Amino acid sequence: MTRYDVVVIGAGLGGLTAGAILAREGCKVLVIERSNSVGGAASTYKVGDLFVEGSLHETSDPRHPGDPKHSPLTRSGVIDTVTWVPSSDLYEVRGGPIATPLTLPASFIGARDALIGRFPEARGGIEQILREIEQIAVAASAPGVNIFDKSPEGFGADWSLSLQQKLDKVFGSNEAVKCALCANLAYYHDDPATLWWVLFAVAQGSYLSNGACYVKGGSQRLSSALARAIKQAGSDVILRRNVRTIAPGPGGTHVVTHTAKDGSDPQSVEAVSVVSNAAPETTAALLPDAGATTLRDHYAKLAPSISLFALTLGLSKSPREFGVTGYSTQILPPWMTKLSDYAQGTTLMSNEPADRMPPLAMVDYAAIDAGVPAPPYVLSIFGPDRLSNWDGSDIDLYRARRERWQAAIIATLDGHYPGLAGAVTAASFNTALSVQQYLNAPLGAVYGFAPLPPSAGQRAPTRSPRTPVAGLYLSSAYANFGGYTGVIQGAAMCADMILGEP
Repeated sequence: MTRYDVVVIGAGLGGLTAGAILAREGCKVLVIERSNSVGGAASTYKVGDLFVEGSLHETSDPRHPGDPKHSPLTRSGVIDTVTWVPSSDLYEVRGGPIATPLTLPASFIGARDALIGRFPEARGGIEQILREIEQIAVAASAPGVNIFDKSPEGFGADWSLSLQQKLDKVFGSNEAVKCALCANLAYYHDDPATLWWVLFAVAQGSYLSNGACYVKGGSQRLSSALARAIKQAGSDVILRRNVRTIAPGPGGTHVVTHTAKDGSDPQSVEAVSVVSNAAPETTAALLPDAGATTLRDHYAKLAPSISLFALTLGLSKSPREFGVTGYSTQILPPWMTKLSDYAQGTTLMSNEPADRMPPLAMVDYAAIDAGVPAPPYVLSIFGPDRLSNWDGSDIDLYRARRERWQAAIIATLDGHYPGLAGAVTAASFNTALSVQQYLNAPLGAVYGFAPLPPSAGQRAPTRSPRTPVAGLYLSSAYANFGGYTGVIQGAAMCADMILGEP
């Protein structure tokens, strides 16, 4: 039986980052992936001629030394092996209570000037909220800091507030400024009333501190670079293999058994440590009964995050010809008159499309030097979704309703950008059901656990790569917080825990 220092289950972004750091630190690592390629959500693929980006729309720039991804991607050896293309602005927001489109630059100074220029009556609140976001983002990026372990005093008196509570406290009934500041809510959650203010400040502050960017050529470039780094360090990445069990081994080790996709060709390896890139529930199914119960009980009180739908459109003409002016655009529906209304958009797809569209986030890859092939020119449209919106028991009915929603979203875009609908030549629509099936994510959760605020005066719900099962770690959104930054930062924490073990 081959012995490894670490076996990583799943070649998603978290597993690959942890694996690359560990391998480059001298550990013998084996990454086992069930799919035909590495990356998980951090992947790109083709549907005919249409380029589809699995998840990445924009992330804070890891080249900035203060960005939480800078150290992990440097240690993993990939910070300079991919090209990071800046998007200049964080987003344009239009619709809802925003009277005319507003562009929010990806910098604190630019955001301050844009918001005060549009909302001069809220100048004091804008200056206060941006100052606090910057302070929290800087504090959270310090080496070794895990925001889930900080004391309430570490991030100010409003530690336990939700985003809605914080914004109400600062801006009162000025809903337009709230929507302008938080238009990209789906990057994190679907409801400001249940989104932890501190986590929002950390994430939004990373964009405003370090700028927004995209991996040229797509997220697959980053995933593939991480896999190459693992191999170049003398470790292994194997594809099309399913992990079946994690069992106790001799001397406190683990025996990981994996097979071909059809269950044939069982093979076992021994490892001191096991890192799971999967959800705790998925990981528990691989363990003996006692370990499975321990793992499930440990995470039982943590709710899963939202899911997302993602509609990718291919256009025969550049989106700019129809009036799309920026890289990232947040389109708020007419029925949304206050920020708290955002939460209603998550369940709309449980019904037939009518006159109420969910909030939409749109990315035009042709607006920057994204390295995305064209034509067709690629637009990525996404928004909050839930698995309960979709019934996959009758695949024909599911596809028919999905097509009706696709048509309704395209019609909505055409209302903002006349003529766009007539230029659509290709489309690919993934729902929360698609996420669950492809990523094996319980309830289609895309951000791990929901980013809920802590109880008043208490610490945040603990999230850590370390699990209650000895020698078993998580390296995914479930170990830290969701999104590229949280996953990569959590992967580095996972690697450091393993390296620090005696």
